[in-house]
Amino acid sequence: MGLYDRDYTQSDFEPQFRSGPYARMSMPKITPVVKWLLIINVAVFLLTFLIPQLGALIFHWFSVFPVTLGMTLQLWRQITYQFLHANPWHVGMNMLVLYFFGPMLERLWGSKKFLTFYLVCGAMGGLLYPFLVLVGWLGVAPLVGASGSILGMLAAGGILFPNMMVYVWGVIPVKLRILAIIFAAISIISLLRPDQFTNAGGEAAHLGGMVAGAVYVFSQSWRDKFRLKQRSGAWEKKMSTERNLQVELDRILEKVHNHGIHSLNSKEKKILRQATRTEQMRNKL
Repeated sequence: MGLYDRDYTQSDFEPQFRSGPYARMSMPKITPVVKWLLIINVAVFLLTFLIPQLGALIFHWFSVFPVTLGMTLQLWRQITYQFLHANPWHVGMNMLVLYFFGPMLERLWGSKKFLTFYLVCGAMGGLLYPFLVLVGWLGVAPLVGASGSILGMLAAGGILFPNMMVYVWGVIPVKLRILAIIFAAISIISLLRPDQFTNAGGEAAHLGGMVAGAVYVFSQSWRDKFRLKQRSGAWEKKMSTERNLQVELDRILEKVHNHGIHSLNSKEKKILRQATRTEQMRNKL
């Protein structure tokens, strides 16, 4: 039971950030993080595929494989499993979707934020699967693939650009929002009847990634407000410190004027020297 994607292929993707009724996909200009993710995923797959003995060792140590408690707690697996794939179809479909959707989100958020988003979505999928194994809902098997990250991108895109048209198998036009809902429904149904589906573990990773992607987008406003409040508080604290320092400096200068520099204690002299250096640096600027 690996992490196998469904048979979906989006065609062209237009790297513009609007979701009007005429938004469509076209060939994207590749972005830095997407480029390196493609290179690393393909290189790792070729290494494991062409050298089976090495591949077996890598899969054993770097897949999500909750066969024992110790292996379940090896948290590096939540990242490394995202770069392992079971077969050419598996890696091909994941990388194709990454190529079409990744540049859209990387340009929207920036490279650093996009990479964090990508890895966190995959990690959340890798955490949901062993949790369901732990509670006895799913059986144990190695879990590999970037599908948690890929489906996280799909969920984010479905929220941000709900009316963007994509083409399933390059033929069937579907709005991105509808496509995201379909995949979420497939994952939920598969997990409700795990005995009826061979890839229920993979669907757990899909669903975990989609939930993480949706939460990220919906919490954006709250997180922006929180960061703004933090910055505002830090700025107010800095201004208050500078005002207090200025009051103390005025007192020290008045003391120097009335009683001379020798009347200052060591702390007051230190404050005066710091203020002098600060003023000199400002004049240089």
